[in-house]
Amino acid sequence: MLIRFGYDITVHCEQPTPMVCLMDIRPERKEDMTAPERVVTTPQVPTHTYVDLFGNVCRRFTAPAGDFSIWADGVVADPGTEDVAFPDAGEIPVPDLPDDCLVYLLGSRYCETDQLSQIAWDMFEHVPPGWSRVQAICDFVHNHLAFDYMKARATRTALEAWQERVGVCRDFAHLAIALCRCMNIPARYVNGHLSDIGVEILNPMDFSAWMEVYLGGRWHTFDPRNNRPRIGRILVARGRDAADVPLMNSFGPHELKAFRVWTYDATDEQAEAGRE
Repeated sequence: MLIRFGYDITVHCEQPTPMVCLMDIRPERKEDMTAPERVVTTPQVPTHTYVDLFGNVCRRFTAPAGDFSIWADGVVADPGTEDVAFPDAGEIPVPDLPDDCLVYLLGSRYCETDQLSQIAWDMFEHVPPGWSRVQAICDFVHNHLAFDYMKARATRTALEAWQERVGVCRDFAHLAIALCRCMNIPARYVNGHLSDIGVEILNPMDFSAWMEVYLGGRWHTFDPRNNRPRIGRILVARGRDAADVPLMNSFGPHELKAFRVWTYDATDEQAEAGRE
């Protein structure tokens, strides 16, 4: 399967404004691309990329005063299979965890493990450890929170999501991540492109957030927002929570004027283009 993905974002700045965007595909998926990801700015400005502490590709530039757009488009080859479950994957005792997993046990900007710890143990202490416990956490978060774009708030934390019982995909991920960490299970925040391939279309296309959990010696995908296997995740960034992987980090004020994202099965589209 070939999946086309991209975005078109326009902001308005009153003065030249330095920015860093985390919207390029992760390095480990670049080998699956049929051609390099195209990135175009309007007006044209120089950009360059670097890799941050979490292995994410960051694009750095200065947006000029006025309207400024950044557009990207790419096609990636994907096996077209759903997320795989590993029900026998077990929890790793903390003393045996790899060093680089430990940071994903700690509290972070949006995941207040200190305030959620007792809640987590009260709810999940007696759930069989491992895959079953993580899935139970996802089931709880999926049912506890109501998804509502109109009530999105950039500052909402995991604790606030638990209290308010509403959020968007990042809030689902933050609450599930915090609950996993409270149970001594490493969990990290992920965002990227997720199409509606294989499911009914529920919402306009957008960047999505989910989580990865360390079980059985490797990282596994869990998605408390959708809470069902999906096809064609295109990874963009990983971090402790959304504070580490903002789509657009602006070092000055700006106004978002337009935001469009696309992710869809382009197999037939690419085959037709090849015949032309």
